[in-house]
Amino acid sequence: MLAELRIVDLGVIAEAVIEPGAGFTAVTGETGAGKTMVVTGLSLLAGAKADPKLVRAGASRALVEGRFSVDSPPGGASATLEELGAETEDGEVLIARQVGQGRSRASVGGAQVTLAQAEELLEGWLTIYGQLEQVRLASESRQREILDEYAGLDAGAGAEYRELWAKRRTALAELERLEAAAGARARELDMLRFGLEEIGRVGPAPGEDVALAAEAEKLQAVDELRLAAKSALIALAGDEDADADQADALALVAAAAKNVGQAAATDAALQEVKDLLADAAAGLADAAASISTYISTLEADPIRLEWIAGRRAELQTLRKYGPTVAEVLAWQEAAVQRVFELDSAEDGIARLRAETEALTGQLAALAAQLSAARKAGAEKLAGLVRAELAALAMPHARLEFEVSELPEPGPHGADRVQLLFSANPGAAPGPISKIASGGELSRVRLALEVVLAEGGGPRGLGENPTLVFDEVDAGIGGEVALEVGRRLKRLAGKAQVIAVTHLAQVAAFADRHFTVAKSDDGQVTTSSVAEVAGEGRLATLAKMMSGLSSQDALEHARQLLDTARAA
Repeated sequence: MLAELRIVDLGVIAEAVIEPGAGFTAVTGETGAGKTMVVTGLSLLAGAKADPKLVRAGASRALVEGRFSVDSPPGGASATLEELGAETEDGEVLIARQVGQGRSRASVGGAQVTLAQAEELLEGWLTIYGQLEQVRLASESRQREILDEYAGLDAGAGAEYRELWAKRRTALAELERLEAAAGARARELDMLRFGLEEIGRVGPAPGEDVALAAEAEKLQAVDELRLAAKSALIALAGDEDADADQADALALVAAAAKNVGQAAATDAALQEVKDLLADAAAGLADAAASISTYISTLEADPIRLEWIAGRRAELQTLRKYGPTVAEVLAWQEAAVQRVFELDSAEDGIARLRAETEALTGQLAALAAQLSAARKAGAEKLAGLVRAELAALAMPHARLEFEVSELPEPGPHGADRVQLLFSANPGAAPGPISKIASGGELSRVRLALEVVLAEGGGPRGLGENPTLVFDEVDAGIGGEVALEVGRRLKRLAGKAQVIAVTHLAQVAAFADRHFTVAKSDDGQVTTSSVAEVAGEGRLATLAKMMSGLSSQDALEHARQLLDTARAA
């Protein structure tokens, strides 16, 4: 519930404070005084787009603040306030909106919020019925929403249907994507399988290309290797076919070891040198033996060399998958995984087809339930609204909710809902958007609101919602205006009601009455808002009815108030 509304420098209002309280609050004022700024201010709190032109002339910014009671917040509002970091005081939260030449700002409980967050929060607290709502009432989507609210389909089966519909839409989109890519997957699979078969036929072993290259190089250089090894062996151990006096390393080291050994027998200082020469002789002998063994392994093998050349050529055919055997094998491993994934996609298509078929069946069953509930609710709701319209001086009005089948089920079911209306006897009902006048739309809208409120709470808005009506009395007067006032008063038993009106017959039913008055200093027009009560209210109502505050007008106003209080 709105506890207080403060407006600063908005339109022609310099500063105003309104404390509507529970029940029905009327806001009145002469044309051009700025009473619609009350609705504009509340719209700004609820996240409406801001126009810098709304800022009062001479001011740098406009400010709107609303204190809302959150003792019994609707839905998950308490959790939302906590998530936003909003602070509450004495069970109330302050919501503010600033409008300037630049970006406008919104805050909840001192915490900066986006307009979307403000709109989402106030959606359950504040509902504004202005000209926009009148336009919305003419749309089929809004007409379906109203019927669903009355039939209780905005939750329960309706919510379940919307969830399943969204799930089916997601599954269909994925199925379409997979089916559209089926050709590309088939081509990729053919390419991968061809590559895997080709690699499988060659059968490369890890490191095989490196080993074969080394072996081929050795076989091609066998003569050079034998010559080098033979020369090294001769240098170490001598050549049996050469001159016997040719020196070799083993013989020279042996001679040195012999001489040092003889000297070491006399001088022990040479013992270490003797040992070193012995080790050197042993090492040279081992080296000579190894070289001799190596020479024995060096054999020319043209057949092996030819086979290696052929095998390397075979491995070369796989270069399209990688320049080395290691990279070819890596491609093979990745290809095996990719083939598995592509085969799984085919399995996914089958699974998604089965899933969408199952969801389609479930949706059809739920859609049938929704249709039955809508048709039953449509008849009851239309009957109740017709009774209200009769009391609003439209005794011959015919109003029907036509529920027909859509060519294709949508997110809200398989039904097309149209609100049909006729104001005159004998005239066939037609779409309300084409048939009803502005005044008739206002009365239909009010009748719907009263019926919905009395049919189980004002549309699930929580315990203390605020309903704001702007010019609900457009195009009416006299006895009809009295009935509009009575219904706003009845509605105020279910919710806090704020109505901007120009009719005394409506304002008389209010529990509190505020007037917007303007003054002019010759340069700037300024409006102020004040509550009227007692004799001041009588005078205000009298002036609204006749433009005068005469004794007769005051008496007429008193009678009007007595009538309203007796309602």
